[in-house]
Amino acid sequence: MGNLSYEECRQKRVEENKKRLEDLNLFHLSQALKNLSPKSSPMKKVGKPRTVEKKMVAVRRSPRVANSPAPVYAEVSVTRISSPRKNYGVVRARDLSNRVIATDDVREYAIEEAEKLNAKLNEEGFPTLVRPMLPSHVTGGFWLGLPSDFCRTSLPRNDGMVTLVDEVGEEYPVVYLARKRGLSGGWKGFAETHELVDGDAVIFQVISHSVLKVYIIRGSGQEVGTH
Repeated sequence: MGNLSYEECRQKRVEENKKRLEDLNLFHLSQALKNLSPKSSPMKKVGKPRTVEKKMVAVRRSPRVANSPAPVYAEVSVTRISSPRKNYGVVRARDLSNRVIATDDVREYAIEEAEKLNAKLNEEGFPTLVRPMLPSHVTGGFWLGLPSDFCRTSLPRNDGMVTLVDEVGEEYPVVYLARKRGLSGGWKGFAETHELVDGDAVIFQVISHSVLKVYIIRGSGQEVGTH
């Protein structure tokens, strides 16, 4: 090929490539593909919608009312009744104008006298507790907390009722809260009935786990007793 010109070599390669294409029959294959019709998509054919035949079916009735006429339901208007609102009014503040605030001397006197009486009560063999009164015990929340040791050894282990017995034998049921260690509901009535004030001292003598005898020492120097 060295003696052939460039143009002759190029023409020779074109002829060779054309012959190869004819040998592969690519031209006829391309024409055949063009003449083919497009195939349908392989998607699922959608069938006809299913129709449900509706039938009228007689409603079954209980044998007891089978021969009775069918009930007729009519719309009835109901008048709404509104409940009256509760009027709690204005909450009045607690009247503390007559509250007694004890002096240190009054407290010391009541405690000393209570300790003297307590020493005599101990001779009877029952557990006792001296409890000086504070404003929260007799005028505020009327909650009387008690020492944990006293509650654990002398009072019930669970919440319940205990009975306070005053010096004239009157009994007063009071709610005892074991977990909070104190006297709650009923203590207010006892305190108000016996006119307890700040500075008084109270001695509790444990007759049993649910019965306490109560002695009152007046900080003002009044005699021990009830009104």
